[in-house]
Amino acid sequence: MSILVTGSRHVLGKTLLGIGMATHLVVAAAGIVSVMSVGEARAETPAACADLQAKYPSLKGKTLVNAVNPHTPGYEAIDPADPTKYVGFDIDLGEAIGDCLGFSLTYTPVTFAALLTTLQAGQADIVISDIYATKDRAKAADFITYLKVFDGVLVAKGNPKGITGINMSMCGAIAAENTGYVEVPLIQALEAECKAAGKPAPEIQLYDNNANCIQAILSGRADTYVNDVNTVDGAVKAYPDKLEKATAVTLPYSVGIAVPRDNVEFRDAVMAALTEIQKTGLQAELMKKWNLPTDQMEEPKLVLAD
Repeated sequence: MSILVTGSRHVLGKTLLGIGMATHLVVAAAGIVSVMSVGEARAETPAACADLQAKYPSLKGKTLVNAVNPHTPGYEAIDPADPTKYVGFDIDLGEAIGDCLGFSLTYTPVTFAALLTTLQAGQADIVISDIYATKDRAKAADFITYLKVFDGVLVAKGNPKGITGINMSMCGAIAAENTGYVEVPLIQALEAECKAAGKPAPEIQLYDNNANCIQAILSGRADTYVNDVNTVDGAVKAYPDKLEKATAVTLPYSVGIAVPRDNVEFRDAVMAALTEIQKTGLQAELMKKWNLPTDQMEEPKLVLAD
């Protein structure tokens, strides 16, 4: 049984609330551990968040579960300095939303493909894990967006296959992708065009996390990996002599927070808190902290199946 601990619980304290606190660990069900505050000295909660807590009193004091795929450095990852903790922009953003609405978060790690099924099964209350909000995925959950999608095309150093994007340059190439990623059908859609041009279709190797996709290129098993540009840039930074970014592409999607479809009140509360966090400049500050481009921020909107 793995013991998991939340990431920083001091985000709003540092930026909005002025929290000074000691912490202790409280063991929850299923081996999940959350960081709870002891003897907190909180400054007055900003008026907008206090109003939201009054409007949504059922959330105050609750401990909710966030399902994450903790293999995307910069967004959600295991803390390299402490493997019992998670760190990243999404972790900090989720904690900020919780602070604004009065709830705390614990985490359950799953594969990317299992994020929404975990939410649907009631094993998580929310998903904040760099997941692209699409109409198809909205059949399983309601989404509140917070980032625009910029993808990068990762290749081996020198780009030996000459890949320039999700286009005909991928004909005959092997792409490593995560199971359930939106890039998979986009690459698969090239098959007919490649065959019509007398070229072999691209091949896709499916993996459960970013690290395995990157390793597939490093080992020569795959030629490319298309994913969030910040993830790709991080891989190039980690292996500058072996990897490079061939290009960046814009996809017609947004990154979203997934919540249960049957809980409109919770969805509205999260959207209201996120809106306040953006208005105060906290999201921009967190994006700067995690080296995300500020022009990637998106005003919250709903992506629903209906």
